[in-house]
Amino acid sequence: MTTTSEIAGTRATSRWRRIGLAIVFVWFAVGGIAHFLFTDAQMRIVPPFVPWPREAVLVSGVFELLGAAGLLWPRMRRAAGWCLFALTIAVTPAHLYMLQRPELFGVPYWVLVLRLPVQVALLVLIAWSTAAPDRNAPSERLRS
Repeated sequence: MTTTSEIAGTRATSRWRRIGLAIVFVWFAVGGIAHFLFTDAQMRIVPPFVPWPREAVLVSGVFELLGAAGLLWPRMRRAAGWCLFALTIAVTPAHLYMLQRPELFGVPYWVLVLRLPVQVALLVLIAWSTAAPDRNAPSERLRS
């Protein structure tokens, strides 16, 4: 039997999960748009070993926008989460390149260092907020 506190706790988790999804959506929607509005600035952080930096920026922008859109469709949310997780890992070389060559970017070094734990937090938020819902949770049983 489901207790009222279990239902309230699940609803609170669900509310926090929706907030997490909203943060992930905004992060990637704004980031994806920035790839097209500020392409030249984005190209500067592409490491030299990546061929075709303009194309890399534009393609990653498209993937960010597709991933953000996928979050809005519940049937695609989990796949979108996996794709955004992989995309976040894929751009890590840009963050490391900025750390190795901070003089090229005019950004305080501490900001570049802070980006790494922020990226880890983003990965955790993506994984948690897009995880498959627990079908045994009281609120999921109530919706059936």
